[in-house]
Amino acid sequence: MNLYKGIVTTCFTLCLSQVNAQQNAAVSNSEQEGGKTAELVMAKIKNDIVQNTKFGGYIIGKASASDRDLSSSNKSHTNFDLRLVRLYVDGKVMDFQYKLQMEVNGVGGTSTEKGPRIVDAWAEWQRFGFAKIKFGQFKRAFTFENPMNPWDVGFGAYSQLIDKLAGMNDRVGEHASNGRDLGIQVQGDFLPSGHDRHNLLHYQVGVYNGQGINHADANNSKDIIGGISVLPVKNLAIGVFGWSGDYTKNGVTVDRNRMACGLKYDGKWNVRAEYAVSEGHKVSDYSTDENGNTVVSGSDKADAWYIGVGAPVTEKLKVYAKWDVYRDTKSWSSQKSIYALSANYYFCKNLKLQANYSYTCDKTTVADGHYNTFDMQLYVRF
Repeated sequence: MNLYKGIVTTCFTLCLSQVNAQQNAAVSNSEQEGGKTAELVMAKIKNDIVQNTKFGGYIIGKASASDRDLSSSNKSHTNFDLRLVRLYVDGKVMDFQYKLQMEVNGVGGTSTEKGPRIVDAWAEWQRFGFAKIKFGQFKRAFTFENPMNPWDVGFGAYSQLIDKLAGMNDRVGEHASNGRDLGIQVQGDFLPSGHDRHNLLHYQVGVYNGQGINHADANNSKDIIGGISVLPVKNLAIGVFGWSGDYTKNGVTVDRNRMACGLKYDGKWNVRAEYAVSEGHKVSDYSTDENGNTVVSGSDKADAWYIGVGAPVTEKLKVYAKWDVYRDTKSWSSQKSIYALSANYYFCKNLKLQANYSYTCDKTTVADGHYNTFDMQLYVRF
């Protein structure tokens, strides 16, 4: 009996030792495989950074002349200017697209805040085409024209709608923000349709600080901005956009509620038309009287629209025409209209010469509100 117990005990011990050895080997193999996986991931990240990172920039130089009566000021009728000088780095690592862009021209100072500064600093997770998530500082999801690069606008400047109602030089009194803000956004495309299988719907919705670029939030609320577009055929988009939020400066908070609608077609021909309406006072509308009471003046309404068409003349030459209107109080007496013509000649992909002519009719000024402007702009990209 004792012999039997001894044999059983010995067999059990041997089996247990074998199981432990197998478990240890499995753990060791798992650790090795985990280490190899981590090494592969790191190698892929390094390869993506090396292969997909791009450094570049562009310069837009400008020479302009105007016949506006400037007898009441010391301003010249002619001017040479660096409209934009930007440097950027962008790329893609695994499922993440990223971009850092700096504007390095302009005059600094607290009054203009137009000195060298960061304009883009974002990363976007692009694993799923129907739900891309972007975080950082980037273009607001409002209107078709605002997200466009200056190279692609076709004119010497963005429309007044974008300038005043999309956060370029916003009417509320926000510092120049190039149509950008800090926040998080979800965008996507879905419902492939047609013979070319283009996506029928595109959407964007974001939550932003509401204070413009390089500024922390200054109140207890966030701006919500979004839009949805239908693409019945390839290159044609018809969309609506909304913006609900507010802006705070010098202790004054103003509403910023806006709606926009429009269409965009980009092909050999280009067509863009948009209308936007805004509700909310400017910061400058608020003042304090001699009794310490807050006084509000001005109008809390504004609107704007533009219609632009681009037509090819040759492979290298394209001409554009635009009717551009902004009404600061949503009334005809506050209307500023610009009628513009532009010719874009591409010497090559990264070198373009642009000639612009505009006639301005501005009802809001006591100075000369009817004048002509001509400018030449040279676009260089590297």
